[in-house]
Amino acid sequence: MEGRVIAAHGRQYVVELADGSRLPCFPRGKKSDVACGDRVDIKQTSDDQGVIEAIQPRTSLLYRSNEIRQKLIAANVDQLVIVVATEPAFSDELIARALVAAESEEIEPLIVLNKCDLADKLPAARQRLAVLADLGYRVLELSALEHAEDLRPYLANQTSVLVGQSGMGKSTLVNALIPEARAATREISQALDSGKHTTTHATLYHLDTDSHLIDSPGLQEFGLGHLDRLEIEQSFPEFRPYLGQCRFRDCHHNREPDCALIAAVDAGKIENSRFSTYHRIVGNQRNS
Repeated sequence: MEGRVIAAHGRQYVVELADGSRLPCFPRGKKSDVACGDRVDIKQTSDDQGVIEAIQPRTSLLYRSNEIRQKLIAANVDQLVIVVATEPAFSDELIARALVAAESEEIEPLIVLNKCDLADKLPAARQRLAVLADLGYRVLELSALEHAEDLRPYLANQTSVLVGQSGMGKSTLVNALIPEARAATREISQALDSGKHTTTHATLYHLDTDSHLIDSPGLQEFGLGHLDRLEIEQSFPEFRPYLGQCRFRDCHHNREPDCALIAAVDAGKIENSRFSTYHRIVGNQRNS
């Protein structure tokens, strides 16, 4: 039997089968590499339980990691929707890290600035995102309480995953776009016998036949320990025209003479704030 993982909670998963029915499943063995959105082969072991036998080839895998472990976020997604808000304050570095992760997997990013009804907070938040908008990243401004529907056209014919810090309004967006999400969450929680909804698991919802949305737990950090320095620098699109032009092949773009990136920063072609973020990411790679 084949199916798609629509909820991942620890080592428990809910798999949606071709007929739309849902079956709680466990992976074989102690280690699990299953993510929400995975297509899997399963074997039904009882009326209400199954075992995941294999993961089918993925088109993409979004995850974060440090030197100790990795945390899978979602598989087979086309679009990463990074939700920030006018308040509480959001982390520029977390956004940059999420963008690097998306670039490395060739997942299209979309930044959503929520709570734009807070007019006094909007200009400062908009200014902080301007550098990303200038680089060509899409930025959508909305208020989840009033205009969540503005996001729907961006989700059409895509499998999208929502990520963001806690408090940015992801759940409000999901519930506005998919009113039945709460019922689906209760059903999933009951299937997993977890008693109540918790935000510690990722859940996939269907917007329509061809459009799907994965809600993921709020996060406060986004480790990139699975990427090396060269992969990270390639994931900054504004760096790409200058890569390979430094005097030294193994240039770290720090204090080396004739560094093409440093020259581009000095010439105003690369934002200094983004260059500083790159160095923080590379420097913090092992303990992020």
